[in-house]
Parts: sequence; structure tokens; C-alpha cells
Amino acid sequence: MTETVATLEPGLFKRPWVFIRGVPDMKFLPPEGPPEVAFAGRSNVGKSSLINALLEQKGLARTSNTPGRTQELNYFVPEGFSGEGGDLPPIALVDMPGYGFAQAPKEQVDRWTKLVFDYLKGRVTLKRVYLLIDGRHGIMKRDEEVMALLDKAAVSYQVVLTKADKLKTPGVGRLLGETSEKIKKRPAAFPEVLATSSEKGEGIDDVRAAILTAARS
Repeated sequence: MTETVATLEPGLFKRPWVFIRGVPDMKFLPPEGPPEVAFAGRSNVGKSSLINALLEQKGLARTSNTPGRTQELNYFVPEGFSGEGGDLPPIALVDMPGYGFAQAPKEQVDRWTKLVFDYLKGRVTLKRVYLLIDGRHGIMKRDEEVMALLDKAAVSYQVVLTKADKLKTPGVGRLLGETSEKIKKRPAAFPEVLATSSEKGEGIDDVRAAILTAARS
């Protein structure tokens, strides 16, 4: 068992994590080394809130009521690794720019979109993308377009429903079933759909377990 795999344990999420860099262009990506998992979703779907909940650190990932605030690939790693030589973190979490209705000039949005898609298609160490879907709305047209791109690029992704606390309990089960049915024929989609609430802490341990399993693969 390698040192990296050995450190991929549940306690990893209990230690402090740090933001190491924002990547506005592919040439600024960190060297490929540790496994990476990325979070994608429409603007304002709750990516930053979910990351903060996963790592139990309020304010680590920036949250905003203004859609499209995350304009770069934002990298987070466990604290205590120099990043030099063999002293690499065991895993990196990547918060990707939201897609959909970003309040920015079209040219800027197109640049963010190209960055995201180039990263998805070209990052060897990317183990899985967690595609966040707002539980109040379900899968929308833009989400389906992103799924189609992930399928085409053969990038493994898992759907995570956010804001599940906004739904009544029977509604969550129904939405999980409907979503599972919609992704059944998508070749790159992981079959299990997860439901979460960053505010209530629901489903957070399930996402952590999924991340560790994906990173070990």
C-alpha cells in the first residue's frame, strides 16, 4: 500500500485543509501527482457550501449569493504538506467555476467554460467529478449538456443533489429515484445518486466516503 493510499482515511476530513491556488488557465495547474476530485454545478447550486461542510471549515471555500463568483479552478488540500519532492498531499479537492447564469460578460464566461472543459478532458489525475444538482429543481437542460460532455470525454462523474432539506422527506426519495432513472443510460455516470444538505449536515458522510473510494481507484 502506498503512502498516499494509506492516508486516504475518514480522518482526513477532520484535519485542517488549506486553499493553495486559484487556476485561471491550464498553464497554472499544479503538477500532476495526488488524486483529484472536482465539484461542478450550476452557479449558486451550493458547491462552496458543500466543500465547507465536507471539510468542516466555514469560509474556506468562498460562498456568495452572486452567481458566478468562482471564476477559477480553486484547489484545496490537507494542511501540512510542502508540495515539494515526495511531500505531496494525499488528495486535492477542486472547486470549478459554476455554469449557467453567471453575471459576467459572455467573453469571460466563455473563457471560464473553456478552462473547465480543458481541465476535465486533460487532467490524468482527475478521479471523479461530483456533479451538483439543485434538489429543488432536479436535472435541467444545462446539466444534461454537461453530462453529455463528461460522457464524451469519458470522465467518471457522480450526481449529488444539494439543498435536500428544502424538500419534504417523501420528495427526496422520489427525486433520488427519478434522477437515478435519468442517468441510467449515461456511460460515465456513477449509478448511485447522493442527497445532501450542507446546512443540516445531511448526506455529508456519504459524499466523504464516495470521495475516498474514488480517490483510491
